[in-house]
Amino acid sequence: MPRSGDAKDTEILVLRHQIAVLQRQVRSPRLTWADRAVLAALTRPLSAVHRRQLALIVTPCTLLRWHADLVKRRWTYRHQAPGRPRASATIRRLALEMARDNPTWGYRRICGELTGLGHKIAPSTIWAILKAAGIDPAPRRAAASWKQFLSAQAKTIAAAGFLHVDTVFLRRLYVLVTSSSTTIAAST
Repeated sequence: MPRSGDAKDTEILVLRHQIAVLQRQVRSPRLTWADRAVLAALTRPLSAVHRRQLALIVTPCTLLRWHADLVKRRWTYRHQAPGRPRASATIRRLALEMARDNPTWGYRRICGELTGLGHKIAPSTIWAILKAAGIDPAPRRAAASWKQFLSAQAKTIAAAGFLHVDTVFLRRLYVLVTSSSTTIAAST
């Protein structure tokens, strides 16, 4: 049967590639993914008659299946999980650290602090992070008594006063008076 030059060239390439594969093998030929791709791509342009006449190390059905797999790989995209991506580990770590260091802060306050640090995140995401870690996202806030507040702030309390004094020459001077409390440790 007369053949075109392209069909003969393709057949020669297929046969040469099969020889190269067989020379690499010690036992029965084990084709790699690249070998399958080359054979499937080279035999595709051949007609069904030429493929049957071609002495291959695999059956024509196998070649067609490999070609179909190549097409699937080309047009199949990686599937992503539905929904929004998870918050980064840095944001999760910061949110949990803020919640532990500041037990009276709720998820909205933590969201505001993270926004101030340049992390754009929704309050609901902070809520979910805290809930997953077993931390109450909106802690109950009991008003602290003045005694508790003053004892907690005793080291940093500063007193300030603003007053004015009239001089002998009837000029008014404004005076700002400050003092800070310090704790004195007594030893016995």
